[in-house]
Amino acid sequence: MVQIGNQWDNLLGDEFQKEYYLKLRRILAKEYQTTTIYPDMYDIFNALKYTDYPDVKAVILGQDPYHGVGQAHGLCFSVRKGVEPPPSLKNIFKEIQDELGIAPPNHGELTKWAKEGVLLLNTALTVRAGMANSHRGLGWEILTDRIIELLNKREEPIVFLLWGANAKQKSALITNPQHLVLKCAHPSPLSAYNGFFGCGHFKMCNDFLTSVGRTPIDWSL
Repeated sequence: MVQIGNQWDNLLGDEFQKEYYLKLRRILAKEYQTTTIYPDMYDIFNALKYTDYPDVKAVILGQDPYHGVGQAHGLCFSVRKGVEPPPSLKNIFKEIQDELGIAPPNHGELTKWAKEGVLLLNTALTVRAGMANSHRGLGWEILTDRIIELLNKREEPIVFLLWGANAKQKSALITNPQHLVLKCAHPSPLSAYNGFFGCGHFKMCNDFLTSVGRTPIDWSL
């Protein structure tokens, strides 16, 4: 079964035994054998591996992994070093520069953010090559909703950054008033000018963390 290697194992242990997840595993086993699936099966849970439950300071919620060759590696919006950053990620870097004066990096790998306490979670954790949303509705959303619910129960405040319609829908799961929920348009080129640019989320996130006595995120890479 799944071995994440930190507190998520205990928190999600029962979830990984439920019928919906066992069914999802069977589907994925066949998918990985018969077609090209991203990310690599060993990278599926990287968001949880890199950011343990008590270490989460902020959550950025994506939809599903990138579906191009060599892009997805288990962290939403992130691509490995050596892979051209996709347009949405470039827009994220632009907003960070506008807010905080941090110049865009020469790569798109966000692992450092994950280790800083930013949970980079997609709502579906796998995808078929070249087919966006192809694993939507297989059961991933049940698991990732459970992850959000567990974070909602945390006593220590968390910032949830919800960009775009799909992510905004998850705000219904965040009922604990001590958390901060920030919502705006998706950073995609199709919508970034409709409210993502100028949203102020990165500065607002750090201001909030500082106000509750937590170390702010270093958004540089």
